[in-house]
Amino acid sequence: MSELPDLTGARYRKSSLSGSDDNCVEVATNLPGVVAVRDSKDPSGPALAFTPAAWNHFLTGVRGGDI
Repeated sequence: MSELPDLTGARYRKSSLSGSDDNCVEVATNLPGVVAVRDSKDPSGPALAFTPAAWNHFLTGVRGGDI
């Protein structure tokens, strides 16, 4: 099992594609080697952590309609 990244200094921003119905995703890209994603309605709740390569792969799939 790998060690969880320290997300203490994460600076989250709301996704530009989040809807106005409060179903929002926030992303932090300021930490070295990690992209953190959380639910804006629960900022103290859990966050998902991705490598930048995995996050870019996900975004490419979403933009291409594969996901």
